[in-house]
Order: sequence, then structure tokens, then C-alpha cells
Amino acid sequence: MTLTRWLGLFAIIASLYILWQIRMVVFLFLAAVVVATILNRLVRRFRQSHVKRGYAILLSIGIILALSSILITLILVRFINQFDQLLSLIQLSISQLQYWSYEFQSSILDGMLANLPSLSIFTQQLQTAASWIITNVYAFISDSLTLILNALFVFVLSIMLLANPQRYRQGLIHIFPAFYRQRADEILSRCEVKLVHYVAGIALSMVFVGITSTIGLLILKVPLPVVNGLLAGLFAFIPYIGAIVSAIPPILLALLDTPWKAGVVLLLYFIIQQVEGNFVTPIVMRHQVDLLPATTLALLTAFGIFFGPLGLLLGLPTLVIAQTWLEEAVVHDILDHWKSE
Repeated sequence: MTLTRWLGLFAIIASLYILWQIRMVVFLFLAAVVVATILNRLVRRFRQSHVKRGYAILLSIGIILALSSILITLILVRFINQFDQLLSLIQLSISQLQYWSYEFQSSILDGMLANLPSLSIFTQQLQTAASWIITNVYAFISDSLTLILNALFVFVLSIMLLANPQRYRQGLIHIFPAFYRQRADEILSRCEVKLVHYVAGIALSMVFVGITSTIGLLILKVPLPVVNGLLAGLFAFIPYIGAIVSAIPPILLALLDTPWKAGVVLLLYFIIQQVEGNFVTPIVMRHQVDLLPATTLALLTAFGIFFGPLGLLLGLPTLVIAQTWLEEAVVHDILDHWKSE
């Protein structure tokens, strides 16, 4: 290899290393881009009514802040007030499960399980896992200052991007060679459309899952149905993984009554996820966002491992953008035109 190629390789490795070191800043910037993209769509709607851009931006931000305030006041405050009660009931349900396992082993399976590990081992491990989860939940809540600062950073950055989006867009486009800049602009527009459809689909999914879960838990008379419904709606933002995590608390709470009710709650959540995934979200998405389930789950897991909770939240928007660029720039523009000699 020539010296120029060695220098180029070193520059690529150094760039990747720097990006990895500042990965959290990059993810926060990506979050700001997503927020600015959604707000810019709202600004365009106001602009169609001949509202000046400055006023349109203020109106858009005001609407978002008003909706957020209503959400925090009416829902989140109640959620916080009942969260301690939820954790206490979960611990109680695990103790109940442990008691049932002792009863089951002593009354029926004493002889059959003489040479097998005790069923209580499972419940003890479950109780240990629950205690670990609860401890980490409290640790997460205690770290709220960092969360607030990150949210403030994303909000300010979003406003800066929203103030003059074309300037930042043109700066990104000029990174590409001159012959490809028009095509890059088209791909960015397609990314914007898919990102908006994705956010719309996720928002509808969160509302649907939250409402139906709350109604179902109310009918089944599971404790704290509103809190569990809110959890289900919030975790619906994370496909597949969120559905599993949000189903655990109501299932454990249902065990306080009878074991069969826990099975009914599991069936309820399964039906809700099937209806949401096969009927509700596709209507909004309109096939604009077509993500393979196995690929999505694998990448979400990888993002969660490497980037933590922020990776789970932004994993899918990142996947939507990356998939669009791969389909358009690599598959359509390069591979589809590759001719064998």
C-alpha cells in the first residue's frame, strides 16, 4: 500500500474511534434531528396558511409544550404517585408465587421431585431478579438530573435546527460529490417522509396499546390498571422488547388473585399486540416503513447493549434512516446498475 492509502486508512480508523467516544452526543444529535423533522412538518402546515415561519415555529413549539404539560399534569403525576404502590404489589405477588410453589411441592410433588432441584429455587431467583430490577429502577429515577439535562440539550438543539433547516441540509448535501448532490437531496427527502410515517405509526400504537391495556385490565380487575396501561403505552415505543417488559408487572399483580388470571392477562397483551401489529400500525404506515422483524429485534438488542436505554429509544429511527440510505444509495444506485463484464 502507498503512503496515501495508509494515511486514508488511518484517517478512517481515527474517525471511527472519535465517533465511538462521542457516541452519546451523536445519539442526542440524532434525537434532535428527529424532533426537528417532526416539528418542521407542523411548521409547514402553518406556512400553508400563510403564517410567517417565525410565528409558525413558535406555534409548533407552543403546541408541543402544551400537550406535554397536559400529559405530565394529568397522567405522569398520577403514575409517579402510584409507582411505589406498584413496586410493593409486585414484591407481594412474587412472595405469593413462592408460597404457592412450596405448597405445590409439599402436597403433590414431594415424592416425584425428591431427586430434582426445589421449585423454590426458581422463585428465589425470581425474587432476586425483581429486587435487582426495583433497585435499578430507583437508580434510574435518581439519575433524573442527567435525563433533564439531556432533554434540554435535545430541545435547544432541535430549535436551532428548526430555525434554519435548509442551511444544515445544504451543508450535509455538500459533503457528497457534485454529481450526487441532487440525488442525496432526494434521499434525504425520502428519509424525512419515512421518519414522519414511523413517528405517526408509533404514536398511534402507543395510544392504542395504552387505552386497550387499561380497559382490559379494568375488566379483569387487575390492581393499578391505569399505571400498567400507561406503562404499556410508553413501552410500545420500543417494538417487541417493550411489549414483553410491559406485560410483566400486570401478570405478577394478577397472581395476587389467582394463577389463571395471570394467564388471561398474558393472553390479553398478546391479542393487543397482534391487533396493533397487524391492523392498526399498517394503516398509518401505509407500507412506507417496511422493517424485517428479526433484523429489527437483533439491531434493537445490539443498540441496547452498546448504547443503553437511549439506544433502545433511538434504535428504530436510526434503522429507518440507515435502511433508506442502503436501499437508495447502495442497492438502487450501485448494485442495480452493476453489470458483469
